[in-house]
Amino acid sequence: MNSKDLQMARQSLIEELDAINKYQERVDATSNESLKKVLSHNRDEEKEHVAVLMGWIRTNDEVQEKFFHENDMES
Repeated sequence: MNSKDLQMARQSLIEELDAINKYQERVDATSNESLKKVLSHNRDEEKEHVAVLMGWIRTNDEVQEKFFHENDMES
């Protein structure tokens, strides 16, 4: 696996997580229900992006995948 690809995926993951936090801050800060709905939708789309990136990382980084299996909270 190209380490640059993993590096790009991890940086993208960081950015998606940051976006989730920013959207959540805005959801919490507004009292406008229609805006809250839009911001919540956008936040949830970022969560989907996190899941997709994590899946890619798990597929392409054997060590990371090993730790996911060792620390699986659902077991």
